[in-house]
Amino acid sequence: MEKQKHIEDLIKQILRYIGEDSEREGLLETPVRIIRMWKEIFRGYDPEQAPKITTFTNDMQSTDIVFDTGDYYSVCEHHIMPFFGKYYFAYIPKKDGLILGISKIARVVGYCSARLQLQERLARDIVAMLSNALDNYVEGMAIVMKGKHMCKTMRGVKNNGDMTVSHLSGMFKENSDTRKEFYKLVELNS
Repeated sequence: MEKQKHIEDLIKQILRYIGEDSEREGLLETPVRIIRMWKEIFRGYDPEQAPKITTFTNDMQSTDIVFDTGDYYSVCEHHIMPFFGKYYFAYIPKKDGLILGISKIARVVGYCSARLQLQERLARDIVAMLSNALDNYVEGMAIVMKGKHMCKTMRGVKNNGDMTVSHLSGMFKENSDTRKEFYKLVELNS
């Protein structure tokens, strides 16, 4: 409790620094709300909150591309401002390997996003965590992350903060037809 009180006092100092009255009615509970929000949006630092990644035996012996897309939200480590967007993830399981529970991809994206991040590192973190869950026993993985960075949109140049990052491994990196098929799926789902 003493640690939280100290953080609340520091937040009040920041509010005063930017020119606010930290004791005005609308801001009285703001330090507590910020601490609660930080626990939620930075849960990626807590190993206890890491998602349990369910895998299954690839009974179908499929080596087709498995594709998933969704939204992500993160915070830029340079300015501590949000960046967010869509991810497009694919992997090709080995015939005698494992497959992922499809909701686990989104959970891993959310967990890895819940830290101060760089979009480039975020893409690699996601692929590494999912690859480890499959014992690195896949034909390849690919991710494209399209993001909008508030640190560029709201401040500095105040211009479009769009950024796209891709990270490819295995067949997605080595085989141009596989890579083209993945990018076609990204295009169809954009």
